[in-house]
Amino acid sequence: MSSELAPHDVTVEEYKGNKILKIYKIDDEGNELEKYGTIVSFGLTKAKYILEHIDDIKKFVETYSKE
Repeated sequence: MSSELAPHDVTVEEYKGNKILKIYKIDDEGNELEKYGTIVSFGLTKAKYILEHIDDIKKFVETYSKE
């Protein structure tokens, strides 16, 4: 699946004293593309919900990627 996606990277940053996971697009040298900014970012609570529903998310991608 990742071959379908634009080059990207992941980092852990801090926002208002809380850790967040950030996924962002990068250029050929691995630098963040300012034009696009962050693809998605979320903290621990949302990460836990995502993990609890990872199978639902996978099914969603499989079902609707074919359209």
